[in-house]
Amino acid sequence: MNGVLLIDKPQEFTSFDVVAVVRRLAGQKKIGHTGTLDPNATGVLVVLLGNATKAQDLILNHDKTYIADFKLGITTDTLDIWGEVTNEKKSSVTSEDFQNIIPKFTGEISQIPPMFSAVQKNGQRLYDLARQGIEVERESRNVTIYSLELLGFDEQTQSGKLKVACSKGTYIRTLIDDIGRALGVGAVMTALRRTSACGFDISDCITLDGAKELAESGRLEEKLLSVESLFESLGYVSVSDAQARRFSNGGALDIDRTYLKKLDVKDGGIFRVKDRENNFLGLGVVDLEKRLLKIFKLIRNS
Repeated sequence: MNGVLLIDKPQEFTSFDVVAVVRRLAGQKKIGHTGTLDPNATGVLVVLLGNATKAQDLILNHDKTYIADFKLGITTDTLDIWGEVTNEKKSSVTSEDFQNIIPKFTGEISQIPPMFSAVQKNGQRLYDLARQGIEVERESRNVTIYSLELLGFDEQTQSGKLKVACSKGTYIRTLIDDIGRALGVGAVMTALRRTSACGFDISDCITLDGAKELAESGRLEEKLLSVESLFESLGYVSVSDAQARRFSNGGALDIDRTYLKKLDVKDGGIFRVKDRENNFLGLGVVDLEKRLLKIFKLIRNS
């Protein structure tokens, strides 16, 4: 199988667990995914099979959307409800208080990765150090919060729900912890669901149980999306049979002999390249100085 399978990851499964199950169901050795979800999180997990694994490092759209539940007045070592409580404080935050602080956490912000995370420090995963009771200094990183919306807040229980659209590398646990600190009462994440990733929506996903049922009836491939679907945000250019052969053999194409000559293309711009039968051949990158569309990556759908 070659393509993309969208799985709605269940709770208490690691992303690796899901990949292992899909590997068995599909009988596919070459397999990967585009972004880890914590075991207690659910939602969109983009699984790559066969030729699609070649695209793992090329995906340009790593933006994600989450629905996160939170509770104020408590902090833990993991920044979520499943960790050990480190502090509790009476909280009487109002919905208005919360709404007023949201703008401070929208746009480009700085985050320090949590100790319980897969980030590496001197060759060691932070969560391995954290489990040994070791805390190390972490460098802050800039991430982008495109939008932050308070979907609901119960002033009596001091708990609520957020919708977050963000860039790659954003830790929602850290975002909630930082908001809690800014409010002066602390906060933990109590649930997390990824509703979109890499341009794919939760509505396009199948459950792991659904994948098992499809595999048992020999229909799993029906849910497989093309490798090209990973690059739908990019423009494309159709080429002649001769150009398709040249490109597939690693040769650059003369921009002025393609439809790109009619477009205001930018140097370094990346395009999908397709043959006359609409078959995806791979990605080309624009070299304006030489007026060439060079090979960026050859990736066929099949």
